[in-house]
Amino acid sequence: MARTGNRIAVWLYRRTDGRLLGVGKVLMLTVPGRRSGLPRSTCMRYLETPEGLVVWGTASGSPRDPDWFRNLRAAEVAEVQVGRETRRVRPRELLGEEREAVWNDTVLARAPEVTTYARKAGRTIPVAVLESV
Repeated sequence: MARTGNRIAVWLYRRTDGRLLGVGKVLMLTVPGRRSGLPRSTCMRYLETPEGLVVWGTASGSPRDPDWFRNLRAAEVAEVQVGRETRRVRPRELLGEEREAVWNDTVLARAPEVTTYARKAGRTIPVAVLESV
């Protein structure tokens, strides 16, 4: 069901430049599959920071990291579409104290509803910054 929902969201994002996808900021991330190398696209919320675009992998509270984040870890570059603008980015997973600071001071401060998914998941939610290339 989640894969079908993602396919619909990606199709809708491409057709409307993201204008019809919910409240808040949504981007479309395209990253090569870690095994296939084929481009994989998914839509997600993001937050803008001076360092770049911050994304996180709650997988709606799943006990494992989402596939898109696992692909992101393996990628040297990715592509994001924000509205009509498409750009190449360099993903960087945040770890340790840096991850904790961004998770608490940026993600939870600006999107507190994410706490619900983090509790449900029972794992450390991965966080990455997408830096413009």
